[in-house]
Amino acid sequence: EAADFHGTLGVQVIKSALNANLEMKGFGFGFIAGSVTFCAMLPMRSIPFRVICLLGMNSDAYPRQSKSIGFDLMSKHPRKGDRSRRNDDRYLFLEAILSAREKLYISYVGQSHQDNKPIPPSVLASELMDYVEQGFEVTRGNILEHLLHRHRLQAFSPQYFRNHPTLRSFSEENYRVASALLQNCSEPSPFISAGLSEPEETWRKVELEDLCSFYLNPSKFLLNRRLGIYLEETTAIPEERESFDLFGLERYLLEERLLRRRLQGLDPGDELEVVKASGRLPSGVPGECLFEAMRAGVQRFVENLSPLIQIPAPEPLELDLEVRGFRLSGKMEGITAWGLVRYRYALLKPKDHLRAWIYHLALNSLRGTESPRSTVLAGLSEGKGKDREWVAYGYGLLEEAEDVLENLLRIYWNGLTKPLPFFPKSSWSYAEAVHKGKSSPEALGNALRVWESTEHVPGEDRDPYYQLCFRHKKPHDTDFEETSLNVFGPLLKCLVKR
Repeated sequence: EAADFHGTLGVQVIKSALNANLEMKGFGFGFIAGSVTFCAMLPMRSIPFRVICLLGMNSDAYPRQSKSIGFDLMSKHPRKGDRSRRNDDRYLFLEAILSAREKLYISYVGQSHQDNKPIPPSVLASELMDYVEQGFEVTRGNILEHLLHRHRLQAFSPQYFRNHPTLRSFSEENYRVASALLQNCSEPSPFISAGLSEPEETWRKVELEDLCSFYLNPSKFLLNRRLGIYLEETTAIPEERESFDLFGLERYLLEERLLRRRLQGLDPGDELEVVKASGRLPSGVPGECLFEAMRAGVQRFVENLSPLIQIPAPEPLELDLEVRGFRLSGKMEGITAWGLVRYRYALLKPKDHLRAWIYHLALNSLRGTESPRSTVLAGLSEGKGKDREWVAYGYGLLEEAEDVLENLLRIYWNGLTKPLPFFPKSSWSYAEAVHKGKSSPEALGNALRVWESTEHVPGEDRDPYYQLCFRHKKPHDTDFEETSLNVFGPLLKCLVKR
């Protein structure tokens, strides 16, 4: 325009002009030295601009938190007129809003990159949105729906290239990635697509413990027993720091050891020196206090359990059942005057109910024996330390036990050819909710909360056998509901809290 030139410019001329204007010519330009200024939110910088962008307005980033040193008496005993960084930041935020002439852009991280949970913005941004929502309105919908734009986690999300009203991208590289994602969006093929061959007839001879193992993890049983595939990692990672408490498996194993000694008529306190020498307890008085608390808990548990196991049977009950084409065999220990008594010094889980239920069905399917036909399952309720209370459940006489057992064996037979969509914890949550009268969608929501892992709590979806067999499908993508009710439905009808 300055040269009054009206011919055609070559692309090299355009590139040369852009390079001359965009290349860095040096440092030290200072504040407001170019077309776009990047700066921190500091006093005396709230000068009117056409566009003001406030980036990173996260809840933990702004207003900034003041961290005072231990001997700062002014921060411990503030007076009127003292500087407050938090109040200064609130004032700077207001100045920035007033300085924006045409556009005000505020961005923050609003969703977790780990589990997609919402994260609130800075309290100042929240207050601004509340004020806008209360003071302004639009003809259709809520005003925040027009002002608040939720971006996708990945820059190559296909939503940025679908003429979305608010999501746009001009990246050719991300466009190619998004196009590739859409071309390969078919579901992964199942690990066992057509099913395995029918198992040999020898598989119809089932050990009682094998049947329990199958229902504790049908996918694992199938891969281990029929295909010889083992996915467990056996490498133990040593602790990086000294523990001042016992958690998880270590605590459970130690408490089980103390429980066995107490049931044998021995004093669990005699184990203190042995356990201290093994290094499993924290050293010194904390370790002794922890051991004493565990010993007292075991003592309370035995006091409640003793009436049930005072008169045990002289020998385990031998089991050899013919159940409509299957032969079920095994040894049944724990038969007392009350019937079958099973216990575990821990929070009772669906796997404990499953094992007790299968043994109860076998006990009630026996013919020609005078053994009591009831089953008691004892354990602990939820909580920590002294809050864990004794809890016991009973299974009464069941006339149709053989029919229920046959159904479980039929499901077992089907699970030997293809992965069974049965996941004990999630299936228990679903069946229990249905048993209590909840609708199927509500029950499925309960199951999904147990199935899906969060940042702090691992779910059943972490199991490597489920991941391999179901290719990260969710329970409702399978015959999960029907299988769960077939297995746990009769159990819950028979279950009574004692």
